Amino acid sequence: MGSTADQGFPFRLSEAEWRARLTPEQFDVMRRHGTERPGSCALLRERRRGIFCCAGCGNPLFASGDKFDSGTGWPSFDAPLAGAVGTSIDTSHGMVREEVHCANCGSHLGHVFPDGPPPTGLRYCINGVALRFEPEPEGHVA
Repeated sequence: MGSTADQGFPFRLSEAEWRARLTPEQFDVMRRHGTERPGSCALLRERRRGIFCCAGCGNPLFASGDKFDSGTGWPSFDAPLAGAVGTSIDTSHGMVREEVHCANCGSHLGHVFPDGPPPTGLRYCINGVALRFEPEPEGHVA
């Protein structure tokens, strides 16, 4: 599978800088296209209102209102924020899937599948370690 790491994204770091910024598990998932164990991330159970951001660069990716329980063991969303993610074809592991990456830094986030709920019918299946949750401030009115 081709790497998104060197495709000229706005936010770029050297491999050493990424290793210093991310945990070993985050580096494996986000920069080496790994996958976390299903059910292993606390963000799977996150129910507060807020925004899920890229753990690598802080780019806002998904709103909490678009999160749903897919039963897969990974945080799932039916849509990203406008312009927040990009996709590419992933032919690893003997299958064809649509990879999702951060549009700002190119970090691997997960995959998108056409089996989600209405209205989009999409399931953005995202590695929790690739996300950082920013809760909505108390008393905030949207």
